[in-house]
Amino acid sequence: MKPVPSPTPDTQEWFDRIDAGSLTVPRCRACASYFLYPRSVCPRCGARSVELVEAAGTGTLMSFVVNHRGPSGFDPPYVLAVVRLAEGPHLTGTLVTDQPALVEVDAPVRVAFEQRGDRRVVCFELEDERG
Repeated sequence: MKPVPSPTPDTQEWFDRIDAGSLTVPRCRACASYFLYPRSVCPRCGARSVELVEAAGTGTLMSFVVNHRGPSGFDPPYVLAVVRLAEGPHLTGTLVTDQPALVEVDAPVRVAFEQRGDRRVVCFELEDERG
């Protein structure tokens, strides 16, 4: 089985929202900066006034690697991607595609979710691979 995240007190609500099919991004109420991963203190200004806001659900592929071997549960080849969300922060996850050889940096992507046991995890799909 593929691995699932283990939430901490700072990330529990974020993961609960992912389980419900919603990607949120932490935003500082004091300086309005977005950041990942969730934490109780803004990494930019140090304020303790952080809220989770609904993400647009889109982003840009910044970097990726096509893995031809992987841990148990991952069927090669699979793509591990770093995506810049529309809100600005970067998030790492798998890029679901049937054509990994055609993946290119700067490609537009959208957020998707993969069920893994009792949890959902964020993954990405290429915008031009609708289905």
